[in-house]
Amino acid sequence: MSNSDLVNEAKERALKGETLDRNTIISLLQIDPDSEDAEMLGEAARTVAIAVTGNSGSVWASVGVDYRKCAMNCDFCAFGRKWGLVREESERTSQEIIEIVRRFVSHGARWITLRTTQFYGVDRLIQVVRDIRASVPGKYEIVVNTGEFNEKEAVLLADAGTQMVYHTIRLREGINTRFKPEDRIATLASVNSSPLDLAYLVEPVGTEHTNEEIADIFLTAMKYNARLCGVMARVPLPGTPLSDLPQISERRHAQIVAVTRLAAGYHAPDICAHPPSRLAVEWGANVVVVETGAIPREGEDCKTEWHGFGLDTARDYFTSAGYSFYSGREN
Repeated sequence: MSNSDLVNEAKERALKGETLDRNTIISLLQIDPDSEDAEMLGEAARTVAIAVTGNSGSVWASVGVDYRKCAMNCDFCAFGRKWGLVREESERTSQEIIEIVRRFVSHGARWITLRTTQFYGVDRLIQVVRDIRASVPGKYEIVVNTGEFNEKEAVLLADAGTQMVYHTIRLREGINTRFKPEDRIATLASVNSSPLDLAYLVEPVGTEHTNEEIADIFLTAMKYNARLCGVMARVPLPGTPLSDLPQISERRHAQIVAVTRLAAGYHAPDICAHPPSRLAVEWGANVVVVETGAIPREGEDCKTEWHGFGLDTARDYFTSAGYSFYSGREN
């Protein structure tokens, strides 16, 4: 089958509400990202995005709550104790978090993500969620990105005002991380059995990863009913073990995003590209991330938005690509 036929068939299957099988996903990932076929792939993904999302782009705003050393020592993460990048630990208070959330919500963020280090504690996180809900009105969803937890704790998070959990099996989990994949899967199962929705990006994608690995991580997201999917590129961070391996190109990143858009179809209507990429938005992503605070891809606690990418720039990405911008204000 030619690449043209492959892409057209994948587009039609997505528009019919099907998810793509492993072999088709791998074949799409094998397309040269610098080719005209990749352009066709991106156009097909954008067509599916219009149908699935109503042509609406949204911002995922993330607040890094605690900046501290982590004993898990993942090979791509700034927080690993062994890498020595975190010199002075810090943590934002509930009031500081509330002020950041209020600013993000007022500028149209659809999701507010509270990202913590692995051992922050679910009870503490629940209280932060309650504080935010009591202080910041608006039509937005709260997402938690934290360590492992069970189904009972998932229900408590939902009761406190959380709508979604960000959790994944990372690429080469247990090899480039110190986590047991079965522990991560147990948390995914807990989310799947709870009232909470799941957000799950294929991450952190680097030049070292095969198409087969990428496909399998994506299919795990589908297995656990991810509502939001997409692709996060690994950012080579000096001082971490994987720093010498280059970041994937913007076109490769956008290509994988386009494949996730076609492969997920209506099953994961929101597809995210991180770090933000104009090309990935043009090729089917309808979500980009604005983040501040403790960031695993940064060797210091960010006092402003990471790399200067804020809500206004995100809005421009979407409007330039022909999306409307979801702000929640009309509701």
